[in-house]
Amino acid sequence: MEVVICKNAEEVGRVAADRVALHLEGLATPVVGFATGSSPLALYAELAQRVDSGDLDLSHALGFALDEYVGIDPAHPESYASVINRTVTVPLRMDPERVRVPDGAAADPQAAADEYDAAIEIAGGVDVQILGIGSNGHIGFNEPFSSFSSRTRVKTLTAQTREDNARFFSHIDEVPRYCVTQGLGTIMDARVAVLVATGENKADAVAAMVEGPVAALCPASILQFHPRAVIVVDEAAAAKLVHTEYFRYLQRA
Repeated sequence: MEVVICKNAEEVGRVAADRVALHLEGLATPVVGFATGSSPLALYAELAQRVDSGDLDLSHALGFALDEYVGIDPAHPESYASVINRTVTVPLRMDPERVRVPDGAAADPQAAADEYDAAIEIAGGVDVQILGIGSNGHIGFNEPFSSFSSRTRVKTLTAQTREDNARFFSHIDEVPRYCVTQGLGTIMDARVAVLVATGENKADAVAAMVEGPVAALCPASILQFHPRAVIVVDEAAAAKLVHTEYFRYLQRA
């Protein structure tokens, strides 16, 4: 696991975009995994600038979103289908037909989840998986105590996650209780994982992920076992790391 500590969210976006672009360079059909939430927004904005300038072309890429709410209308502005479209597909000039989001409105969500995993495999697997981290340590919607070998499936959202996401809705009662999410096993199959985190509210989760034991209580800690995981955080999100001087030393070296 490589940890990169940046001054602010804008620098996090630039550094993470450098890593994403580096690992996609030269691929005939790059496959990118996309996260939602606030943390990746600076990264997506930086990638969009590079697309606009002609330094990056994702028109031939395939995209797979990490998760979606169950029972939400895909046209709802806070469905992840809508969020991915306005923060990823449109600004990165990707073909909407080549960007997939789990089907939370399917009559049989688990059957749709199984098909989603199969589609990722047919595409050749994810080359670069972009990740955020929840305040409780979740990646995707793999809440605490998720199986480390799990595949895409239906999950129940914790009360904390629903409270964290209530800011996107007019009332917490509107926040769905269930989701479809790529599993931790699915995420770990990605060739490269780039996780971004910003803000002091992520400091506990970042510390548990990076320096804590690998434990189901902090699902993101499984990334300690990933052969190519890059953790890009700002000063606030790194505030509770004990070994910051060592991480900075490695950056300089």
